[in-house]
Amino acid sequence: MTEEEARVRVAEGVSRETLDGLDRLVALVSEENARQNLVSPSTLSIMWSRHILDSAQLFWLAEGASGSWLDIGSGGGFPGLVIALMRSDLTILAEPRSKRATFLRETADALGIVDRVRVAASRVETAPIDTPVSIVSARAVAALPALFAMAARHTTKNTLWLLPKGRSAADEVAEAAREWQGDLRLVPSLSDPDSAIVVARAMRRISG
Repeated sequence: MTEEEARVRVAEGVSRETLDGLDRLVALVSEENARQNLVSPSTLSIMWSRHILDSAQLFWLAEGASGSWLDIGSGGGFPGLVIALMRSDLTILAEPRSKRATFLRETADALGIVDRVRVAASRVETAPIDTPVSIVSARAVAALPALFAMAARHTTKNTLWLLPKGRSAADEVAEAAREWQGDLRLVPSLSDPDSAIVVARAMRRISG
């Protein structure tokens, strides 16, 4: 998918204001990347297809689910800041690296969404989250069993998990099934037809 095709695809599903915000996010990440490695330099020229569309599709998979959204290891804001630009409910960005957490706060302010973004500058296991979240996302953070274990304390059986896992998705689901059970399915990725997103609910650790 070309950059123009990716931008057009995203534009079809967002308002003009949101699209402007996404353009601004691309510019801010590209500028900051000269100071800290938020994304691979090789992807700076394909931000829309590699990062924006890849993030936006998670919002569409949430099918209008309301409530707080927890993004684990937000890094340069993907998918967390993209999600926050697309919805009005609270988005919590768990990012343990202090420089990146500072960038996320400053960028949320610059994008005019600071009122619906909370940055937790800590590991997700110890993040100060008072109530269970409705949705969890994580992009390129850890294998599925580790992700479920890391965030389980912040979830309920109704929490929706949206986890891009690339071409290893099926293998990771099989690995996770040794420790966790629930409703898991794979959805093809819009940004990479050879990759998939794990969509899960009712996750619980297998006892015994």
